[in-house]
Amino acid sequence: MNETMTMAPAASAGRRPAPGASPNEAVTLAEHIVEVISDSGEGAQRCGQSLGVIAAKMGNGIWTTEIIPAEIQPPARSVAGASGIRIRMGSGKVTNGGDETDLVVAFNEQALLGRVHAGELKAGCTILLESMWRGHRDPKIVASYVETVELLHKGGFRVYEVPLEDACSKLVADSRRGKNMFVLGILCSIYSLDLDLARDQIAVTFGKKDAKVITVSQGLLDAGHAWAETNLDFKYRIPVVPVTEPLIVVNGNTALGLGVLASGMDICAMYPITPATSTSHYLSECFERIGGLVHQAEDEIAACAFAVGASYAGKCAVTITSGPGYSLKQEVIGLAIMAEIPLVVINVQRGGPSTGQPTKAEQSDLLASCFGSHGDAPKVVMAVSGIEDCFYAVITARKIAEIFNTVVVLLSDANLATAQQPFPRPQFTEDWLAPPVDQTPVPAGALPYDWDSITGIARRFVPGQPGGMHTLTGLAHDRASHVAYDPTTNEEGLRNRSLKLAALQKTLKTPSVFGDPEGDLLIVGWGSTRGAIEEAVARARVDGLKVSSLHLTFLQPMASGIREILHRFKRVMTIEMNWSDRSEDELIDEDNRRYSALALMLRSRFLVDIDCWSEARGQPIKPATICRVIREKLSS
Repeated sequence: MNETMTMAPAASAGRRPAPGASPNEAVTLAEHIVEVISDSGEGAQRCGQSLGVIAAKMGNGIWTTEIIPAEIQPPARSVAGASGIRIRMGSGKVTNGGDETDLVVAFNEQALLGRVHAGELKAGCTILLESMWRGHRDPKIVASYVETVELLHKGGFRVYEVPLEDACSKLVADSRRGKNMFVLGILCSIYSLDLDLARDQIAVTFGKKDAKVITVSQGLLDAGHAWAETNLDFKYRIPVVPVTEPLIVVNGNTALGLGVLASGMDICAMYPITPATSTSHYLSECFERIGGLVHQAEDEIAACAFAVGASYAGKCAVTITSGPGYSLKQEVIGLAIMAEIPLVVINVQRGGPSTGQPTKAEQSDLLASCFGSHGDAPKVVMAVSGIEDCFYAVITARKIAEIFNTVVVLLSDANLATAQQPFPRPQFTEDWLAPPVDQTPVPAGALPYDWDSITGIARRFVPGQPGGMHTLTGLAHDRASHVAYDPTTNEEGLRNRSLKLAALQKTLKTPSVFGDPEGDLLIVGWGSTRGAIEEAVARARVDGLKVSSLHLTFLQPMASGIREILHRFKRVMTIEMNWSDRSEDELIDEDNRRYSALALMLRSRFLVDIDCWSEARGQPIKPATICRVIREKLSS
């Protein structure tokens, strides 16, 4: 190994039992975090997703976080190519991926090293490591494996070498395609999960494949479970909360797709882009069965134009993308705003700029979403904060788009895209759906842009309505949709398009404060950081710190009452996953410091001295990190 390993302080090492445990006695834990790490294509993510669903069905809270390499197909056995998944299981509701990992199953030592170097493993972490590399024909691979294991032991990790290759090759010809189910069996044993539920989950997972695949996979599951029962000297049990209502366990992108179905929208136009693409994959499987259509355009611009055209025809369409695609859609979004055509744009954010980090999480598109257009193009911007929120926010976005004849941008990110969490099965209501398209004759004298003097809203004309014929244009126009360049008409259009945001703002509820309504510090966040922020605030409050948090769903417009909340705290600070300059850098001072996106918006909106702390590491912020930031802020 050429790279120095930073090890955790020594805890226990080797094959000793967990404290207080015996081979047949399970230690009760409030929560545990496990990772399955492999090269790409070895099924680690499917293993972890199945484990999460099984635990959720038993009554555990779960949150999964996929670990995806930056390259589509990185070299095998590379430190930077680790692919896998993290599963946080708890005895109550789990809202984020948590802190460092307690147990990891690794298919090779190089993929494992990527997690070690990143500081993702807890001191004394238990490691189950594929042992086939100890007997590999390449002496360099053997030397690397042996050296790594020795260093892991010295670093205080509890290392168990597991013969995955040997065990699986007895049951399946290609052990590379069977290890994940064998490992699932091991983990079901370790966490005392119901093996019948696990078999049922395998049947669901591979339901579209040949029955033999299901049988073989279930055999691998049973073999892994039996191996763990015989060879491992530790076992855990995480108390469950009895399930009293039907739940679903899906990731954020699937929840977005379900929200599209539930909202009554029936057109989705998009071009594939990581990490948003799986939403269209899900819709492609089921949308047509309820009368919907997924249109894959030739590029992002065409996808947005198709969606705008569909909305103009009388429906409200959605286009789904990520950062680079959102940039390309800007001109057509401007057309929808000028022509006042309802449109929902879902942006599953990723690292940037340019191609950036396609598989990594970031909250870097807020300012572009609010202000990224030539000319004044006011649009509604919302952000989802959890998996369940992904579902319901789409329904809300469609309603707003159609009521106000405008563009609604819904921000998710790569953290939520692949994360799984159980939530109550939605109970359908007719209120979710759009009313029938109004095809009644337009009253004589009515104008296509007859803006209301208070709200700025005009009646929507749909092509084919008797008496509603007019020329649609993206040029500046008057109430009759005639092209008009005179100053008065131009400002009249600008005024009314802006008034629609003010009209919406008057309907928004003031967001609630998590914690006390006043105190020493208020943390303000948006999007997927909610779970980690609120967990950190709860921990800090247990220690007696007077800290609370506020999470914003509507970023443009912002609800009334926020100003008053900010003024009730001695200090206010945003926490975000985007860039802000570090005050410790020599060149940075109060005159040149760049603030994070939400901090910049709050400072300009409410004229409050709001500080910020941000992290743009391409991975979710940990609650422990936020706890440290809170303590540092209050002690400064």
